[in-house]
Amino acid sequence: MRVLVVEDEERLARIVADGLGDEGVHVDIEHDGPSGLWRAVEGSFDVIILDIMLPGKSGYQVCRELREAKIWTPILMLTAKDGEFDEAEALDTGADDFLHKPFSFVVLLARLRALARRGAPVRPAILSCGDLRMDPATSVVSRSGVEIELTPREYGVLEMLLRADGDPVGRQAIRDRVWGIDDEPASNVVDVYVRYLRQKIDEPFDPALIHTIRGVGYRLVAPAVPAST
Repeated sequence: MRVLVVEDEERLARIVADGLGDEGVHVDIEHDGPSGLWRAVEGSFDVIILDIMLPGKSGYQVCRELREAKIWTPILMLTAKDGEFDEAEALDTGADDFLHKPFSFVVLLARLRALARRGAPVRPAILSCGDLRMDPATSVVSRSGVEIELTPREYGVLEMLLRADGDPVGRQAIRDRVWGIDDEPASNVVDVYVRYLRQKIDEPFDPALIHTIRGVGYRLVAPAVPAST
């Protein structure tokens, strides 16, 4: 596995690199946003560890520019801030996971391995289901041409359902991805946010796209278009 670490705290970057090196991971290090962006574009990595607070260009900016350049290498965002808006912005800009400082090296390694196994599949420029559209590059969501405003959490849930391409998505998977495995939201938080989404993308339009799969979770399905005769 080859990992790029973009972290301005040189001591922390070296500790992470040495620890990963002991596990057989090849590590490249950059200490600022512009250099990290250049290395991520020019190199070939299995995972990128990206700090949010970077000189020259923030981790959010680096992540967004990589996704706009259609570079889908999995990104693990590091943040010293413990707030849901930082996590939501990390996900909205295209990060695949996030980790709060200080963190356990064992947890970091486990997250990296999980992201490396997931790989970097080619992602469509526009996600869609029926007349519902989501543009990950601009975070614009619309249905039947009408733009819909979503909160960061609503956007995260909807994006998971769209990327599943009609397959069911479990409640726990949504909780882990959108809220993070270190967070402990209310047990019914996914159902609450799906209800919010239904109020915005289903109730004002026809037909309904969000379907409950009993005992599993939810999926997005557009009705089949009748064949012309």
